[in-house]
Amino acid sequence: MRTERNLTRLDRLFARLDREPERPVHLDEPRMSRHRVVLLGSTLGFYLAIVVAVLTTSWLVRFDWQVMFFRPYQQWPEIHGFLDYWVVLGQRGPTAVMVAAWLGWRSWRQHTLRPLLMFGTALLLLNATVGAAKIGMGRLGPHYATVIGSNEMGQGGDIFPSGHTANAVVTWGILAYLASTPRTRRYLSALSAVVSLSVGLTTVYLGTHWLSDVLLGWAAGLLVLLALPWFEPLAARLEPWLLGLRDRALGRGPSAAVPTPFPVPAPALVRQRTSSGTGDQPSVREPVGAARPRTPAYLAPGPHTARCERTPVTPTGPRRPPHPERVRGTSARPLAGG
Repeated sequence: MRTERNLTRLDRLFARLDREPERPVHLDEPRMSRHRVVLLGSTLGFYLAIVVAVLTTSWLVRFDWQVMFFRPYQQWPEIHGFLDYWVVLGQRGPTAVMVAAWLGWRSWRQHTLRPLLMFGTALLLLNATVGAAKIGMGRLGPHYATVIGSNEMGQGGDIFPSGHTANAVVTWGILAYLASTPRTRRYLSALSAVVSLSVGLTTVYLGTHWLSDVLLGWAAGLLVLLALPWFEPLAARLEPWLLGLRDRALGRGPSAAVPTPFPVPAPALVRQRTSSGTGDQPSVREPVGAARPRTPAYLAPGPHTARCERTPVTPTGPRRPPHPERVRGTSARPLAGG
């Protein structure tokens, strides 16, 4: 009795990779619901509250200085080497390449450019909002602080909000945003929140950011993710245009189709008159202009016998040659003078 081998998890993974790419019937695109709008407004209020608290040199600034004087990298030096690598998860270059490669594979599998378009939109929004805030507020970092207890605003710095934290929120959060099922979206949302917060706290540990920088960076990245559904219609209009450019570049458009050398007309109904001449009788449909079989050139004119009336051909011998004194289709006649 033949037994089937149990497929391992790796076998099932390669089986899924071997499937033909197909576009999903239904793409679960997030919508700007009332819940999302409320969450967006709350995050924006938190963002403004952090900015006001730093500008007014409130208790948050004093707490920043206390954490800086605590010097976490001196309190726990044994984890310094690991956190030097962990903070890379918030750097733009490596994370963008990894996530773009994954989303590019998804775009190929699903025959849609939406994952790449939404990821590019998120990065553009992140650069515009976080970059403008950094340059506009110009806060110096802990290593370059000049006055103890000062908020260090307007000094030409570029660390408020934390770019590492905001980038981690957007880069890893976009995977949750583009998840195909609600369950996967919940798991990836929790994972991206843990990664982004840990990356932000790592920058505080290393002394490159104030704690308020991390809080503002987390809010800035979350605002970008929450605002993405507003750009879904633009991506939907942009996708066919980009696919059309790709098809024209690869020669897949209508102009690249091979034209038919001879157009084939539609079949026409041919009527022929009956022998009595009293009416028309429709005959068998045949295509107009279709080439009819020509009469073989080797047949002589005149009446010809049917195939069934001819002498049968034996499988072992050649066809019997015609009698020199017989004319095909006529009876034998005596020679003149015989």
